[in-house]
Amino acid sequence: MIEQRRHTRSPIDVPVTIQQKGEDGVLDGVAKDISLGGMSIETSTPAKFGSEVTVRVTLPTAKGEMALPGVVRWVRGGGMGVQFGLLGAVETHAITQMARGPSSR
Repeated sequence: MIEQRRHTRSPIDVPVTIQQKGEDGVLDGVAKDISLGGMSIETSTPAKFGSEVTVRVTLPTAKGEMALPGVVRWVRGGGMGVQFGLLGAVETHAITQMARGPSSR
């Protein structure tokens, strides 16, 4: 299989909450990898394919919780992939630092 991602993913193991646009309540999960393009999330209750979501996460490279807008691009047993929408400078910097690895943190 040919890798088609534009951004290198970095492995992480960080709890997240997912809010679906137009839905009450939140879904819980664990982010397993991240890049500027998106993240994969392990969860027993994935959002539906195509759902607009906001992923709330605190990365080790960030000073506080971030709200990352995105769209669910795949759903498989036990997880889902979220493609990020427009990110701000703070979020972009924190994710870029994650991709550089532990030596840059």
